[in-house]
Amino acid sequence: MYPGKRILVTGGAGFLGSHLCERLANDGAEVLCVDNYFTGRRQNVAHLFANPRFELMRHDVTFPLYVEVDEIYNLACPASPIHYQYDPVQTTKTSVHGAINMLGLAKRTRAKIFQASTSEVYGDPDIHPQPESYRGNVNPIGPRACYDEGKRCAETLFFDYKRQHNLRIRVARIFNTYGPRMHPNDGRVVSNFIVQALSNQPITIYGNGQQTRSFCYVDDLIEGFVRLMAAPDEVTGPVNLGNPGEFTMLELAEKVIALTKSSSKLEFKPLPTDDPLQRCPDITQAKGKLGWEPKVALEEGLGRTIAYFRGIL
Repeated sequence: MYPGKRILVTGGAGFLGSHLCERLANDGAEVLCVDNYFTGRRQNVAHLFANPRFELMRHDVTFPLYVEVDEIYNLACPASPIHYQYDPVQTTKTSVHGAINMLGLAKRTRAKIFQASTSEVYGDPDIHPQPESYRGNVNPIGPRACYDEGKRCAETLFFDYKRQHNLRIRVARIFNTYGPRMHPNDGRVVSNFIVQALSNQPITIYGNGQQTRSFCYVDDLIEGFVRLMAAPDEVTGPVNLGNPGEFTMLELAEKVIALTKSSSKLEFKPLPTDDPLQRCPDITQAKGKLGWEPKVALEEGLGRTIAYFRGIL
């Protein structure tokens, strides 16, 4: 599918990036994986070291990168609250300076460039499910703003580079994704619940547990990435990529406890500031323009993810 094509993946040693590198290398691309290892880990891509088409480079995207590539997937940025709030200024710099540097590289090499944006651009939504036309309800000065507004600014830059420099861009808004290689301490709900259940610790529920999320298995999401990048140039996005199946936190906790056969009990804690109460994608565009929709059911994907965590804990 990609004979001789040189593809750069920033954040390539992270959860999503490692799965994308694997897919691209398996499809015949020459893959340059770039990561500064803030949340990414070498072991996520260690199985690719023997592949002559795979190369790993330690680099921070807030600094320019001088390489020759045909396509760029810009995934670099910590994506879980516990990680992106650790150094919020650096999070904003990664989104904004990182986008400027990668767009500059794309401009010089005339590469097609993909931005991994996020459902967090919708904030705590007033519209449900969220279509791409919804402009969001984001607190620009809250503790999540470094990520939410950083990603919103990155989208602005992508479309301004398209208008000003005629760049070929793709923007995907990613909804909650889970699967093997999630960081066990990333504070995200799926990894939290699984780690707690496997160690028979209390499962932490924030608020009353009625807030909802939609969970997309990582293989489905990567398929969406590849299809969006391969789409005609008029399909720029933003395109929502996620699973429209919606679950409350209580439902998710019950599924994890059942699948792990855990003796964990539920423990309720206050809801964090600006935590969205609902999150569900409208994927009409992804279906119509990319012929894409998720295939892996939650129970099946959770089973695979639990097996991964059993192996590393």
